[in-house]
Amino acid sequence: MLPVFLVTFPFFALIAAGYAAARARLLPLEAIPGLNTFVLYFALPCMLLRFGAGTPIAQLLDGSVALIWGASALAVVAGVVMLTRNARIGWNDAAFGALVAAFPNTGFMGVPLLVAILGAQAAGPMIITIAFDLVVTSSLCIALSRLDGAGGAGQHGASQAARKALRGIVVNPMPWSILLGVLLSAARWQLPGPIDRTIAMLADAASPVALFTIGAVLARSALLAREHVASAAVAQAMGTGGAAMPKAPLADVLPVVAVKLLLHPLLVWALGAGAIALGLPLSHAALVVIVLVAALPSASNVSMLAERFGADNGRIARIILWTTVAAFFSFPLAVGLLR
Repeated sequence: MLPVFLVTFPFFALIAAGYAAARARLLPLEAIPGLNTFVLYFALPCMLLRFGAGTPIAQLLDGSVALIWGASALAVVAGVVMLTRNARIGWNDAAFGALVAAFPNTGFMGVPLLVAILGAQAAGPMIITIAFDLVVTSSLCIALSRLDGAGGAGQHGASQAARKALRGIVVNPMPWSILLGVLLSAARWQLPGPIDRTIAMLADAASPVALFTIGAVLARSALLAREHVASAAVAQAMGTGGAAMPKAPLADVLPVVAVKLLLHPLLVWALGAGAIALGLPLSHAALVVIVLVAALPSASNVSMLAERFGADNGRIARIILWTTVAAFFSFPLAVGLLR
């Protein structure tokens, strides 16, 4: 177990460094979106492109991985919505709670971490999970988040949200970099030397900057939530309105954390093992990869999506923070059990 901790420690240490830098204001909060843009639009697409181009096409088009991952993700979304939706939590908050439970931090954290643990062969199944979550899981949850309206208004809101989700997919460079990597792998093409070296330099920057950015984003969410509550309390005391939003109770946070770190990987393992027993051509190595992907903490970009769509971002940020902290202990245990 100690060798696994020695591998995973630097990854979580970089997240902690980003968190500490933002909390201490050594990193201005205004700079964090710039870091996120660099990772999302430059470094991470280059890393995915390189892994995609260097992975055999059969691994990138593994329908068994897509089936098991997709079934698990949809089951988690449905289960979390049914589990959490109540008088306090409407469709909007329930949908983003489901998204934060089903969408692991694969791009920013999972790809470099699992490649370090399992080797480059882990990239293929991970790319499939990223593509599914970006295209299907996110779009479904955004559409569900618009169902708070009644009747036709709710249907109109859902269709409008679906269009926004599709536009988000089109302008997101990650699916396109995955597609380009698949095409390069299928055609067995190699990029010209100067272009390949430029992409390699950006790809090498993806892991440390992405991990540092995760911590900074978590700290920014916590600081902004605290400032919002404080300003609302001052405004209320002065009689100018602005009631402070109550902090999400633990009953609205802990169940989703448990689903993300425990039930999601267990569900992937159970479905995958059952599929193998029934003769589905799913390799044990690929199953190990996607189970470990499911054991990752929640994706940090869900917090920004929740803020954009008016959900309770404080609750989502707490879930992301708790899953990230808990995964420091739970993820190495999952690696040790599966290896």
